Amino acid sequence: MREFVSEIEKSINSSHIILSSDIQKYFGPNEESVYLKGRIIIINGSVLEIAIFAVQSVDVISVDKYRFHYMSNSGQMLFRYDNAPHHSEMTSYPHHKHAGDSIIQSEMPSLKDVLNEISATLLQGEIRNYIP
Repeated sequence: MREFVSEIEKSINSSHIILSSDIQKYFGPNEESVYLKGRIIIINGSVLEIAIFAVQSVDVISVDKYRFHYMSNSGQMLFRYDNAPHHSEMTSYPHHKHAGDSIIQSEMPSLKDVLNEISATLLQGEIRNYIP
């Protein structure tokens, strides 16, 4: 479980788009589970809130619940990945992505995947600003 948490911390520490982060870690008895939650402030002032609950049985770690909620600096949701048990019509159920008013099929992304998506979005916005 410590290695699982270490990979998440590594994703945060190696990202060039993160201004600051405040992630709390709550380990269960014997470290067989962990609940991570917190906020990551992106360099443009946007915010990524994360919540991950993972359980280890033998040598397998499963993520029972997760949420990656990305918001503008004014608090408007830009996208959210989660596995809340709704949208059963999705073949990826319960995994899905909210983007605006759309619900998109998705598997659970890693934190690194989400940060890469945010980075690409920021880069795309910067390129748009330079096109005459």
